[in-house]
Amino acid sequence: MRKKISVIGAGHVGEVTAFKIAEQELGDVMLLDIIEDMPIGKGLDMREGGPVGKFDSAVVGTNSYADTANSDIVVITAGIPRKPGMSRDELVGTNFGIVKSVTESVVEYSPNAMLLVVSNPLDAMVYTAYKISGFPKNRVFGMAGILDTTRFRAFISMEINVSVESIQALVLGGHGDTMVPIARYTTVSGIPLSHFLPEDRIEAIIDRTRTGGGEIVKYLKTGSAYYAPSLAVTEMVESIVKDKKKILPCAAYLEGEYGIHDLYFGVPIKLGASGVEEIIEIDLTEAEKEAIKQSEAAVRTVINILKF
Repeated sequence: MRKKISVIGAGHVGEVTAFKIAEQELGDVMLLDIIEDMPIGKGLDMREGGPVGKFDSAVVGTNSYADTANSDIVVITAGIPRKPGMSRDELVGTNFGIVKSVTESVVEYSPNAMLLVVSNPLDAMVYTAYKISGFPKNRVFGMAGILDTTRFRAFISMEINVSVESIQALVLGGHGDTMVPIARYTTVSGIPLSHFLPEDRIEAIIDRTRTGGGEIVKYLKTGSAYYAPSLAVTEMVESIVKDKKKILPCAAYLEGEYGIHDLYFGVPIKLGASGVEEIIEIDLTEAEKEAIKQSEAAVRTVINILKF
């Protein structure tokens, strides 16, 4: 029996996520949005692509949370997108209310689901879902680090002209301008990145990674990134559904790891059928530890705005 995966929010991120999950046959998908009939049309369009796309997973659009009942995984993408010149943190007031309401409805109909949060500001929104749901920490996590890491890898590939598949990278911290790409743990087929690039070029790529989301927003003008985020979500869903136990950078709840307490923060985790099965702590230099502290402070500033 296929898993039931609900995607809340049928905007660009939600629709592409739903399509990729179905295309990879990771489960049957319910695509929910409050806009009347819109998700139903999108779901039907995807379903009709099954024969030529060679996938049997169902995609069904809905306006009712009742249709999402007993979901195994719920992906929350609902919220307003960034606009040019707007930081992720400026979304906090509006999206807090949206994510709070969504989480309450999800808990009502799918009390045993895992919650995968995508809405921005990410670290604050997954913290919101955790507090509102009352779910154990292993069942509530956020997509951010994979997106930041894939941008880092893409920029490196563009710079040194090698396959993206050869590049392994790691980005820690909050999903924002204080994220911490770790160049020491970044390799090209096991070869340190410093073999291929001088320090100034590595720093330039790190800076571009930190502002990668804003760069997309600047060009789109009326929205934010959705292809790369959706692919990042799909990798997480795959690791859960197939119990692959991939080590992925995700927003997880910390209780002392990296010296951080009561906060969702981007760290490497083992992601499997039970959700967050392990938080991987790596050795950091003093400079990296200081950067982590700065990122933690930025996340806490946003968290302190929330009114539960």
